[in-house]
Amino acid sequence: MAENNGPFGMSPEDFDRFAREASDGVRDMVGKFLSNPGGQATWSTLFSETGRSPRPEPETTGETGTGVWAVFVVSDDGGARVEQVYATELDALRANKHNTDPRRKVRFLPYGIAVSALDEDDSPEA
Repeated sequence: MAENNGPFGMSPEDFDRFAREASDGVRDMVGKFLSNPGGQATWSTLFSETGRSPRPEPETTGETGTGVWAVFVVSDDGGARVEQVYATELDALRANKHNTDPRRKVRFLPYGIAVSALDEDDSPEA
């Protein structure tokens, strides 16, 4: 009889009995959960949230590409001066790849934002 039990030592009857008992246990657990007033609300929330598609987030200017990549230098007083602008990040990084000046940087500058947004604030933070 042991040779019919397969490599795991379970006969088909043992497996059927295990599956039946497990499904009865799950059914009892769900029944107890739903009989609890808080459980019904949680259960309905769970299924209503999974059925809803997430609301699309608005694209940011950087994601839509409406702006330029700027290579700029920050002066000693913290003010930024744009040296060159590029349409793509790759072009700006290539232009700046041999840079050894830590004050020369590359950032995305969305259209409509003043260049002063690149200025660095050297005031001590509280």
